[in-house]
Amino acid sequence: MDKYDDLKRYLAELGSVAIAFSGGVDSTFLLKTAHDVLGDKAIAVTARSRSFPERELNEARAFCESEGITHVICDSEELEIDGFSQNPANRCYLCKNELFEKIWAVARENGIAYVAEGSNTDDDGDYRPGLAAVREQGVKSPLRHAGLCKKEIRGLSKELGLPTWDKQPFACLSSRFPYGESITPERLAMIDRAEQFLLDMGLRQLRVRHHGTIARIETDEDGFNALFDQTVRERIYSEFREIGFAYVALDLLGYRTGSMNETLPASEAVR
Repeated sequence: MDKYDDLKRYLAELGSVAIAFSGGVDSTFLLKTAHDVLGDKAIAVTARSRSFPERELNEARAFCESEGITHVICDSEELEIDGFSQNPANRCYLCKNELFEKIWAVARENGIAYVAEGSNTDDDGDYRPGLAAVREQGVKSPLRHAGLCKKEIRGLSKELGLPTWDKQPFACLSSRFPYGESITPERLAMIDRAEQFLLDMGLRQLRVRHHGTIARIETDEDGFNALFDQTVRERIYSEFREIGFAYVALDLLGYRTGSMNETLPASEAVR
């Protein structure tokens, strides 16, 4: 609660803020807190693109409507960014850099003094090139400033009655490709359809990684248990073949964030 109080004081000092809002656990908690503190001086900005599934956009829109928060949806097509579709190791930096430029434009149009995003202290322990764009663009990171980690954010979100308190982590669909493998609208659509199929089957925590003709499924223990059923496996295989994958593999290590970073040289991954 001390950290939560620190967060509210920090937001109050900002006076007005545009929150980069994805509808995930962190940005929802940050937006709710900012709106509680600043009222109409806190707005949400969500980027619409092929890397952001429609279900996530709809959830973000519904939350802002339920809370009475001004919500601006801007188009930010990452595939049009020079070099992005080649999927370099700094792909996230390229995306965030362009995204924050657009959010700053929205902020200025609405008389908002600051832009903020929802990274937390857990994000300091992985390869996160997007944080370089945060620094360069002068974007605030209130949750990191307050020293809040994911577990604490979930706990506070539950106390606030936020529907996202137990929502599973989500990263943009472009993160499903090994670095260097090109990203195309068609491949993004394959991933979106495959993950939606698994979600509709009842799996909650998952990723479908794209390895050419192979779909590599990462899931949690409950997902593993569900996949022990041969009928379930056959349904998945049939659907994934229809989507366009020749083979379907289950990652034995299960779900983990940033698994594509495991292929990076150690010198690159610590940047």
